[in-house]
Amino acid sequence: MELDVYKDWLGIPDGPRPPDHYELLRLVRFEDTTDKVRNNYKKLNAHVRKYATGQYSVISQTLLNELAKAMLCLTDPERKREYDESLGRVFEEDESAVVPMERVLVKQGHIDRDQMKEALEYSESHGLTMRDTVVQMKLVDDQVATQAYATELSVPYVDLEDMAPEFRILKRLPQQVAKRNTILPLFIDDDVLLVACADDITHELEDELRLRYNLPVRRALATPRGITEGISRYYAEMDEMIAAEDAAGVATESPSGARAGGSKEKGQSQPAKKKSKQGSTPAFSQLSKDEQLERKNLGKIFMLWSVIGSVLIDQFVVKPHILGVTQGLFANLPSVTTLIVPPIVIYYILKVYWK
Repeated sequence: MELDVYKDWLGIPDGPRPPDHYELLRLVRFEDTTDKVRNNYKKLNAHVRKYATGQYSVISQTLLNELAKAMLCLTDPERKREYDESLGRVFEEDESAVVPMERVLVKQGHIDRDQMKEALEYSESHGLTMRDTVVQMKLVDDQVATQAYATELSVPYVDLEDMAPEFRILKRLPQQVAKRNTILPLFIDDDVLLVACADDITHELEDELRLRYNLPVRRALATPRGITEGISRYYAEMDEMIAAEDAAGVATESPSGARAGGSKEKGQSQPAKKKSKQGSTPAFSQLSKDEQLERKNLGKIFMLWSVIGSVLIDQFVVKPHILGVTQGLFANLPSVTTLIVPPIVIYYILKVYWK
């Protein structure tokens, strides 16, 4: 019998598959308490991770990704409102005033008003952001500070210790680019790339991500340390996890019909016999400016050495030892290697490597 992970693992009764975000996270419809959403996500995440080894390793990771997407949607005020409206919720006139993170911390009981005033003075005098200020003053840890900052910015917060990215998405961004910008691509959700970052995304970085993924970008906040550790951990696991997905032949987008040979839905990966081409050399247009320059320079070096190497082989190998030519007019003319190899290399560089 086909495994129904929603019913068998999460206890969700028979019904629409996949279930809506609230049912998936075992929440009452239109739950507005962010902490409640995160707490339920953590409990379900820990439960599903019990199946992370053995025959269900790939299916469990797919379900973990689905749980994460639901949590991120319901902790993002703008997306949650749109999602709730799609389910029939009617909102009254909203109060859209921005609440500074220091007031969020006071409201949540992490600091008192005197500490808030002290933190404001310290931030102004030292030229620090409020997030860095409350951490340096040891009023809260970096996780609590980042959550409060995410509330101020009305963006979701992610804890990368219990949330793995989709590895095929991760593979499309070189590790050095992720390190340089302190970001970690997570998922493609509703045709939008979700990226974990420590702060705002610059216009240059957003353009680069759009070029690589051909999708708009949405950010989620994470602690800088969490992103750094996530880059080291998940890039190290990436090839192994992709190989496991290919070997299992299991769709990676929705686990509702999760088994080898099951039907494929939009966004799902193909089985091993139709492996993704993402592991091949990326197209020149998908590279960053620095990587394009590096590839251009390497191409020039390859072309130069194809000529030099061919001439050396002809003069010291082909002509003396194979053709028996060491002097006279023919000794100075190009030979077989010089006439064949450089044109092939130059054609490849111009038509393939630089395209």
